[in-house]
Formats: sequence, C-alpha cells, structure tokens
Amino acid sequence: MGKNVRVVVDAMGGDHAPGEIVKGALETLETEKNLQLILAGQQKPLEAELSKYHFDSRRVQTVFAEEVIEMAEPPVAAIRKKKNSSIVVGMNMVKKGEADAFVSAGSTGAVLAGGQLIVGRLKGVERPPLAPLIPTARGVSLLIDCGANVDARASQLVQFAQMGSLYMKYVAGVKKPRVGIINIGAEEEKGNALVKETMPLLKACKDIHFIGSVEARDIPYGAADVLVCEAFVGNVVLKMFEGTSSMLLGQVKKTLKSSARTKMGALLIKPALKKTLKSFDASQYGGAPMLGLKGLVVKMHGSSKAGEVKNSIIQCCDFFRQDINGKMSSQFAAGQAGN
Repeated sequence: MGKNVRVVVDAMGGDHAPGEIVKGALETLETEKNLQLILAGQQKPLEAELSKYHFDSRRVQTVFAEEVIEMAEPPVAAIRKKKNSSIVVGMNMVKKGEADAFVSAGSTGAVLAGGQLIVGRLKGVERPPLAPLIPTARGVSLLIDCGANVDARASQLVQFAQMGSLYMKYVAGVKKPRVGIINIGAEEEKGNALVKETMPLLKACKDIHFIGSVEARDIPYGAADVLVCEAFVGNVVLKMFEGTSSMLLGQVKKTLKSSARTKMGALLIKPALKKTLKSFDASQYGGAPMLGLKGLVVKMHGSSKAGEVKNSIIQCCDFFRQDINGKMSSQFAAGQAGN
C-alpha cells in the first residue's frame, strides 16, 4: 500500500458546482485507493450533494467555507478579503501541510493569486507557470505558460522548460521530453526580443532536450513535448486550440447528420470516430497544474464536469507519487547554489 494522498477540492468553484464537482470527486475514490478526499464548500449545498451518494465516509472529509469568490471579483483583493472562501481555506490547508494538493474550477485569477500569496513558491523558482496538457497527433504536449505570467523574462522561460521537462518525464512518462519555444518561424533570427534572448539560454541549458523553435501550425502534430512561451502567447494558443477543436467537432456532427446517406455512413464509422474524437478531448488529461509552488495547485476549466474533476484528482495523485515537487526543489536549489 502506498502513502495516502490528501487532495482538497473546491466544491463551490465552476459552472456546475457543487453537483458535478462532488460527483467527480467521489468517483475518484473507486480508482485511487490511497486517496483521502477533502471537500471544501458551503455546508448546506455540500451536505445536500453528499446525501445523494454512498461512499466510505472514513475517506471523505468536509471543511465548511461559507464564502465564495466570484469570477468577476478582483483576484488579489478577493483572496485577502474572503478568508472563509473555499479557495482560501483549501489553499491554507496545503500551506499548513494538512493537504497535498488543491483542485479548483473557480476563478482563475483567484487561484493564481492564492497559489503565489498563500501556498508560496519553491526556493529558487522565479515565477510559477500554469501548464495544461493539450492533445496532439502524437499524444499530448505541455503548454507552459498559458495564463500566469504575461510579462515573463528569459530566465523564467528557461525555468518553465526545466519544470515542464520534469513533469512530462515523471508524470506523462516521456523519457526524453523534446522542448521547443513557440515562435513565428523556425529560423533563429526570427521572433520577438524575448524569444531571441531566451533561445541561447535554452540551448545552453543542460537539464533539457531543446529542439528549437516551434510554429503554431506544428503544435497539433506534436512537434514538441514541452511548448515554452510567456502567458500571453500561451493563452492565445490554448483558446484558439479549444475553439478550433469545438468548431471542427460541431461541423463533423453537422455533416454526418445532413442526409440519409451520411447518417448511414456515420453508423458504420461511429466506433472508430468516437475513439479518435476522445483522444482530442482535453478534459481526460485533467486540469492545468501551477508548477513551482510549495504544494500542488491544479486549475480546472470553469465548465468542468465530473470526468475532468476525476481526472484532475488522479493527476494530483500521480504528481504526488512521483514527488515532482521534491525533484523541482532539488533542481532549483542546486541551480541557486551554482550561481
């Protein structure tokens, strides 16, 4: 038996809270036998949802937090003002060592602010990035950063590459992750000032397998396992990726239902098509971890349903079992010692 993993889940965050959040969290108990689940949220709605299910109460703890940070609230002010919100309460549990990870589909800004202000950065880490896995023709790639650091420096992008490589190696199982920097061309002379400054630093970094620039059109084909960029570029890439996937899926469904002939054809290809489309469903890979913190924080989509909640908690368990924080701490502490 492995060591228990304590994951605190924000039951009040997201468009489908608390129903889908509680459902997905409880479903995870069946697959993760060492999971100790902590649900943080308002007492009445949380107890009402839990009353719908049969589960091992010894593995589920409730922590009541009556305040909720809304999406439109200024993140830093909300974190400081709403001390009894599910986000603040959950993150404080991670800070105090009462939980190993925190998962939320709530306000992205509040989660990012709380990660820095409450959980805190690992020694040697300049900026913690938000890093989701995105589906590609070769499996998945880690997009780092996609939302935490819009104005990053070259040294920070190098750390993103190092953190991303560790994550892909030990959590995603990629033996020698290929690291690329998102650029407007493959030639070294192309790119903005940040890319040009970062390129030689990535080349000189011995901790990563750097392959050079990656153009946006090559991302869906799996051109690199770790895609390095600052958050402005990363967020644009992520949103374009999600929008295009949704649009294409809708067009395929529309075409297959357009006539009697296409409907017959759809029945014949349905099993294969379903399998292919599932591989491009980002929710099966969980949420976006905020790497480089003293404890794990995972941000899910605001529209997350039970499946993504479950996969995000499993993601936390994998992260904990592989001691990613320990590996990152050792790497960056060694880096500081060498400076």
